[in-house]
Amino acid sequence: MLQRFLSGSDHQVLQDERSELTLLRSTLARLDATAADLGVLDRALEQLDGLFLLVVVGEFNAGKSAIINALLGERFLGEGATPTTTQIHLLKYGEQAGQSQDEADTLVLTFPADWLRDINIVDTPGTNAVLLRHQQITEDFVPRADLIIFVTSADRPFSESERAFLERIRAWGKKVVMVVNKIDILETPADAEAVLQFVQSHGRDLLGIQPMVFPVSARQARLAKETIDADERTRLWTSSQFGPLETFVEQKLDERERWRLKLANPLGVARRLAEQYLDEVRRREELLQVDVATIQTIETGLADYERDMRAEFKYHLTDIDNVLYAMAERGDRFFDSTIRWTRLLDLLNAERVRGMFEREVVADTTASVEARTDELIDWIVSQNYRQWQTVMDYLNRRAAQHEDQIIGAIGSQFEYNRQALLQSVGRAAEDAVSSYDKELEARNLAESVQAAVAQTALVEVGAIGLGALLIKLLATTLADVSGILAASAVAALGLYLIPNKRRRAKSELHSRLRELRHRLAGAITAQFERELVQALARVRTAIRPYQRFVETQQAGLAASEAALQTAQQRLQALWDRVARLGTP
Repeated sequence: MLQRFLSGSDHQVLQDERSELTLLRSTLARLDATAADLGVLDRALEQLDGLFLLVVVGEFNAGKSAIINALLGERFLGEGATPTTTQIHLLKYGEQAGQSQDEADTLVLTFPADWLRDINIVDTPGTNAVLLRHQQITEDFVPRADLIIFVTSADRPFSESERAFLERIRAWGKKVVMVVNKIDILETPADAEAVLQFVQSHGRDLLGIQPMVFPVSARQARLAKETIDADERTRLWTSSQFGPLETFVEQKLDERERWRLKLANPLGVARRLAEQYLDEVRRREELLQVDVATIQTIETGLADYERDMRAEFKYHLTDIDNVLYAMAERGDRFFDSTIRWTRLLDLLNAERVRGMFEREVVADTTASVEARTDELIDWIVSQNYRQWQTVMDYLNRRAAQHEDQIIGAIGSQFEYNRQALLQSVGRAAEDAVSSYDKELEARNLAESVQAAVAQTALVEVGAIGLGALLIKLLATTLADVSGILAASAVAALGLYLIPNKRRRAKSELHSRLRELRHRLAGAITAQFERELVQALARVRTAIRPYQRFVETQQAGLAASEAALQTAQQRLQALWDRVARLGTP
């Protein structure tokens, strides 16, 4: 219907408008916009091809139906002090008066008035705080309007519910014409002027522009049209002040103005939705910053954990080193006191010297090394376990803090997905902690260390423990020392050789123990690094789905924000083009 009134550049505006609204719909769909909002946009697009839609709104008993009846010239719609319009009334042109039920909340009425050939009028249920269903029906229909006639009553202009309703209308970018009905109940012209100024002032404050305001008496206007007596008709018509409103609706609201408003209607809907969802995108981005901070906190915690573990590991490793250093010191003292010419007879008894070496030098070295190693292994396992618990507790606290957070109908799927991932990470950590067998982990780690030491020493150990392995490795040291002692005894007649043999024994012992320290340190360090890397990897693997969700949402929201900002600019440009239609 609209296109037959457009030509040239005007038709291009229509095409551009369709394109922009379709593009906006795609952007909103990607943001999981509600079906209701997408439906509003769809209907706005569809109505570009429909007749001009004039929607009459206001509280019940303000006289909405009476205004329409006055335009028609007879009491066609029901009027009364109680709500008489309980559903949407769509008034269209018809060869004869009639009615039929269309949609669930829409009663289609036909009336033979020529000016209805190009205009459809909607009479809505009253907006008020008592009959909420009426208000819902009205507010759902407002986005479809090309022009809104807002009716308020002269005896109670601008009630609180009317103020709130006008603010919602303004958000849709609609053109509003205000009608103050029942002006005839005011006693003096001064009273009428005061009410008119009051409505104009508050209407300007609420709508942001100076609205057209028509003071009327719809009852007197209808009576004037129904009255046969010419003088009485003239008196009632003049008193009703209805002429300017009727002229506006039937004449001044010409084709050009109607179609300009019809083009502006979908743009107003689109601009409101673009602004609404741009705010939503920014709320989501702000919410995601909390998630980003959560991931960063976990990563910072992991980095601190890694640094602290390595620092503390050195101290544990030093404890093991110190056991072997103590053995080396005991060995030095033993050689100093044993490889002497005064103990020649002792040196000749190799078995006795070996026994003394084992008791005084080796002593509890193997047991101490094994105990320190076991402590180190227990520490590694406990720390890994504790780190899992720390992450789990933190994630569970985060989930609990936001489980009641509601973004509203908009983005509920976004929040659902986000919470589901956050909770799944917490469950993964909890499952890992609950299934963590510290004894098994410690045993496996000890066996790995033992195998690594044996491999580096090229010793076949079978199933013996670390202590037995160390004794086996130290046995080579004992054999070497015994050989040195035996050589010392043979060379006892050359007393000048004793100091050299003593130095060689010390050097050999230090060399053997240094080699053993390197083997132990290398094996334990390598195993520690593997365990540390695996522990960190387990946490990062667990939070990766959550991290991916945040990263994907951030990228998607950034793209949506840019798309909506571009849409706002384009819609504003179209709005300006529509405003200039028909101007020189």
